[in-house]
Amino acid sequence: MEIRTTGFGHPDAQQLAADVQQEYVRRYGDGDQTAVHTDHFDPPAGLFVIGYRDGLPVACGGWRAKERDADGLRDGDAELKRMYVVPEARGNGYARAVLRHLEDAAVAAGRTRLVLETGTLQPEAIALYASEGYAEIGKFGYYKDHELSVCMGKELVPAAAAQGADVRRL
Repeated sequence: MEIRTTGFGHPDAQQLAADVQQEYVRRYGDGDQTAVHTDHFDPPAGLFVIGYRDGLPVACGGWRAKERDADGLRDGDAELKRMYVVPEARGNGYARAVLRHLEDAAVAAGRTRLVLETGTLQPEAIALYASEGYAEIGKFGYYKDHELSVCMGKELVPAAAAQGADVRRL
């Protein structure tokens, strides 16, 4: 899979976003009502990428800058949005590859933590995030009072610091 920065306004991004909304309808009975605009993902305050396999869009995701708020978000946070893999491409590690790509890009942009909101009816998403070091945090955003909402976060470590930590362990 080739990961390309496209922006959220790209036609492939819009199609994948529509597909993920239908996934939410199937699981929750309604699409995600969180406000998401194409400019939320414009660098340097965000990024949106698509994973292509054999020239076809099969995965996507993005992050958008967030700052301190009453819900517990902090200056330097970035929120993951619209992580999705088309059904026929699932099980190939594409979501993990997109997630790691977004983490690296967020670090490069000076973001210090990634946060996300998902739901209990997406156990595979929760398992993916947990396996990548995400832990539950206080609820935030549009669904903060919804019983099916799960919010998670992960502290980001700059690559140089992470490599230094690995060297010290040897």
